[in-house]
Amino acid sequence: MMLHFNDPAKLKTKKIVFEEVYAARDSATLEQLKELSSKRRMLEESINESSSINGAIAREMSGGLTSRNQQVLHNLELYLPLLENLIWHVDRVKSHHQMVRWTSELKIQWTSALSSSSFFNLKGSKYFQINNLRFELCLTLFLYGAILRERALEVLPSDLVQSATLFREAAGVFHHLAHQVIPFLQHSLVWERPPEVVSSMSAVMSLICLADAQAVTIKKAEEKGTTVGLLAKLHHGIVELLDEAAGLLHTAKECKDTSSDVADFLSSCKMLHELQAQKYFAETLKSSNQFGVAVAVLRFTLTNVKKNMLGKESWKSVLKEEIDNFSELLRKHEHENEFVWHEKVPSEETLLPKPEGNKIANIIPYQPKKWERQLAFKI
Repeated sequence: MMLHFNDPAKLKTKKIVFEEVYAARDSATLEQLKELSSKRRMLEESINESSSINGAIAREMSGGLTSRNQQVLHNLELYLPLLENLIWHVDRVKSHHQMVRWTSELKIQWTSALSSSSFFNLKGSKYFQINNLRFELCLTLFLYGAILRERALEVLPSDLVQSATLFREAAGVFHHLAHQVIPFLQHSLVWERPPEVVSSMSAVMSLICLADAQAVTIKKAEEKGTTVGLLAKLHHGIVELLDEAAGLLHTAKECKDTSSDVADFLSSCKMLHELQAQKYFAETLKSSNQFGVAVAVLRFTLTNVKKNMLGKESWKSVLKEEIDNFSELLRKHEHENEFVWHEKVPSEETLLPKPEGNKIANIIPYQPKKWERQLAFKI
């Protein structure tokens, strides 16, 4: 079972018309700026759900893609190379006063999917404005990673391999954001900024996607009948990934405006995989004739999870189901120990062995694409 957290993909943006801001020197540049605006408008309409075209036309325009997530990915993959090309050309003359003025007139505005202030804004979605093309690139890439993650969940029931690959690709996008995009945006950031432009938040999202990828890998391993010892290590590897993500979130000063749902999701996911890891670990202890220790491991795990449940009701519902199964497993072990093994059950949690973690999921590096087209401006 996996918990669903689709908040990162709930980004909205306002219209940008590039050719109305940047003065083109020739007709070729003007046409390319219009194409950029056109691709941007397709993206705006797909994420803002403001398109006037029907589903059949949307499918035809995206080459027959039926899934909304696929259509958004298609629009993103058309827009990003053009945006990268514009940024490259603007950077060449970015110190020119005319280029600085034009860029400021773009009024690049995005909502935040992860900001706590956005959730409590009574007038509707709160838009953050930062007049820098890398802010546009940052939010577009964040959306790309988030939609890749949604698509991975969408294909999960039917194709475990593709799902794991998409999660790893999403992890690569967020890793690229954290290390190659956001650091170059810092000098332009105002005090009030969305979590999406904070490097540590993208690092957190990358770790979440790796944890998702490993969870899918475990599903495949379970189907193949992998040993309980390895399954325990793989689940505990996810616990370690989520611990690392929670640590980043807790120590990042720039993430103070982040919705509590992010931390609650990390905690809920960690508990879910803790239950699985300790269930399999108890089996390995039984196999090595440590039945009393196995009972203690199950007992303490159940107690710790029950007292730390947080987050959305849908997450709690999944956890409660796992807790019920875990409780029944513990009851059977206690009964068997009482009537068959008669082993002493340790009463100190600190004396209990812990499973090792094995992290096998790795990112698929994101390779930016840039359509190398010459742009000439009147400066």
